Amino acid sequence: MAVIKLTKDNFDQEVMQSGKPVLIDFYADWCGPCKMMSPVVEEVSDEMPDVKVCKINIDEEMDLAQRFGVMSIPTFISFNGGEIRGKQIGAVPKSALVDLVK
Repeated sequence: MAVIKLTKDNFDQEVMQSGKPVLIDFYADWCGPCKMMSPVVEEVSDEMPDVKVCKINIDEEMDLAQRFGVMSIPTFISFNGGEIRGKQIGAVPKSALVDLVK
């Protein structure tokens, strides 16, 4: 499944109203660890079709980053049923992202 780019306009529909778990990657184009995690996020998306994987560029969507208290990037937040289920900050192994959405 393709990674979905989130904006304030599609956030509620894609995340809060989603019928399946959602993993969000808060990132920035200039962030080295974010670039390092990008292929890992893609792998999670490809290997877990039952999870919706999304990305939010914090430079373009500062309001969403502030709404969820993102202070460092990359930050990964999992949602289920419109509620936050977990949060992971920094570059982590793929297994940590998988565990975050289980």
